[in-house]
Amino acid sequence: MKRTAVALFTMLALAGCNSDSSNDDGKTLPVEGLQVAFMPDIHFHDVYGDFQDGSFDGLYNSETGQGATIRTMMSQMKSTRLFNENYFAMIAALDDVVARGIKYVALPGDFSDDGQPVHMRGLVKIFDQYREKHGLEFFAAPGNHDPVRPFTRPNGKKDYLGRDGHDQRIYSRGATSECEGYEGDWTIAPTPDNPLPTICTEEVKEWGYKEIMGILSHHGFDPQPHYKYFETPYSSDDARQNYSYDVALQEANYANRMYEICHEGTGGEYKEDDFTSCSMVPDSTYLVEPIEGLWLMAIDANVYQPKANTAGGVDNPNDYEGSSNAGYNMMLTHKEHVIDWISNTVKAAKEQNKVLLSFSHFPMTDFYNGASEEIEDIFGEGNFQLKREPEDDTSKALAQTGLSIHVGGHMHFNDTGLKQYNIGGETYTLFNIQAPSLAGYIPAYKVLEIKPNSQVEVETVVIENVPRFNELFEHYAEEHDQLVDSNASEIWNRDILDAENYYELTDWHIKELTRLRFLPEEWPEDIKNMLFNMDGKQMLILSQLETDITVCQLKTALDIPCQGSRSQDDLNDFIQDWSRAKLKAEALANQNGMALIDFAEWNGEELAIDFYRLRNADELAFRDIEPSRLPQYKLLSEELYDMESAVNFDDINNDDTPVGDVFKVRFGTLFYILDRFATGEASDNFLIDVEQGTLTDLKTVVDRESLQ
Repeated sequence: MKRTAVALFTMLALAGCNSDSSNDDGKTLPVEGLQVAFMPDIHFHDVYGDFQDGSFDGLYNSETGQGATIRTMMSQMKSTRLFNENYFAMIAALDDVVARGIKYVALPGDFSDDGQPVHMRGLVKIFDQYREKHGLEFFAAPGNHDPVRPFTRPNGKKDYLGRDGHDQRIYSRGATSECEGYEGDWTIAPTPDNPLPTICTEEVKEWGYKEIMGILSHHGFDPQPHYKYFETPYSSDDARQNYSYDVALQEANYANRMYEICHEGTGGEYKEDDFTSCSMVPDSTYLVEPIEGLWLMAIDANVYQPKANTAGGVDNPNDYEGSSNAGYNMMLTHKEHVIDWISNTVKAAKEQNKVLLSFSHFPMTDFYNGASEEIEDIFGEGNFQLKREPEDDTSKALAQTGLSIHVGGHMHFNDTGLKQYNIGGETYTLFNIQAPSLAGYIPAYKVLEIKPNSQVEVETVVIENVPRFNELFEHYAEEHDQLVDSNASEIWNRDILDAENYYELTDWHIKELTRLRFLPEEWPEDIKNMLFNMDGKQMLILSQLETDITVCQLKTALDIPCQGSRSQDDLNDFIQDWSRAKLKAEALANQNGMALIDFAEWNGEELAIDFYRLRNADELAFRDIEPSRLPQYKLLSEELYDMESAVNFDDINNDDTPVGDVFKVRFGTLFYILDRFATGEASDNFLIDVEQGTLTDLKTVVDRESLQ
């Protein structure tokens, strides 16, 4: 019995169809039946990229005969995105778009993975091919990875895959001490820590706005002759009133799309007397009418705040903060002119009877279904990507612009946010559609179809079968062998290479990412101790446990050091309390049509994986979670949520806390968050009514109903 109690205590944690007609007033009638595909966070990496300077030939691939210029599998399994296989996934998604007859593809940021020249050329080559062969039109908005800073800067990666399965370091001039001022000789001799020579090449520097906007100029950033209309926040009033392509092209020039930003806020006419460290930076925001009646608003929501006491500018790209955590919270303070432009554009769209769809890289509403405070309680302030979440006041200000539909990326989440505000007697409704990434779990993109009566249908298209998805696996096998031979401290699971399709590969990705990064880096030690030592059956019993035995009393009874007196009676009392809790758990399970023994079929580590599946994919994840588990998670959430509120969260690490309370507080919050992930707004297939401010789920999901 004592052995059982030891185990229990360990668990408890030791501390297509277009219309261009007009009405009698000359106003364009809405285009009904038109579809637009939205693909954020492609993170394109050209796996057969051509290093034009000949510095890196890649690894000879037996299937293609080409040189594979890829990142390691280990780097993929510890990143929130795949770097290599998403190359094939993007092509599969574009083929799917073509098969559906869709002509317009919007790219809400991170279309590249740091804007390296070698990969940007490969991306544009593919876009050009689909435009020329299938008539696709692409409209790009930048993300925090394209560009990483407003101006070009040196960089590179330490984890390309090199010969014999070793890491290959590749950097541009000035990125590392190895590649400072190199001339002629493009490689630096190997060292004991780096068995392969470091390659120095300008092919992997990080391009800034000028270069990225230039190479993608014909894919959204600049007007094209066949566009019906194009403007930027910097267009002149005359150009708006008397549109001509030539004038629009001139005004869209890179040099004409600059604005002043200061450390404290927006410059220019918004600049305050005490603002410092001001400089001029680019902004690529634009509005395009590719077909009569449809306006696509591509918002550049990157905010590169100048660091305090810096001059900034082209020569000082590192004088700016990155934009990863800035988003719309800083758009309101540092790009006020763009927010004002959005308001004016919304007003013009209504006056001219245009259908307005907006997109950018960053979300406009919260993406945790109202569970942010609970997430902060467990994972800490600012952690768990909470720094990226818009404040409610931010969402309110965005809604007040009149903007209704926005598609965002950045989070690699499938989610839907709906915010409604009554301001000055008028109701404003903002729909934020979080589109998932093709580079992670679950790989998918969004299709928005314009319906009659101010309605828009949203469909989520999952990309499961991707041709050639395993084309690079021969190189990973060599990498795995090298990791084993070198007794590496961390090794990814070789079973990944048995994945039968791309979808299964991304499921492996979320599982390995949870094991190798999320659990070690994000989860508090006490919760991890519980997770690694419990199954669902024990969790349900603990939810019913009523005991006065404290953590310290149980420690001392089990010969674990603690400032307290040892008592065998404490241990016996705890075992009796446990037996009573087990009977209550059995009865509770039976009352809900379940059996306690079935809860033992999953453990804490599987719970953590499901936690991240639901966080990333929302209702799409139901297909990968055992159907019996969802109602079990729901029952635990309901049982624990009310219990944990009776305990002071700040006291749970105190050894004087009753044993059961430790679990109830920590896991009560955890299961509440899990439940919120699973029961938010519809995110798969739904209908938005802009006029009514409503969202209707168009898909009947049995698993969703079981959780409500």
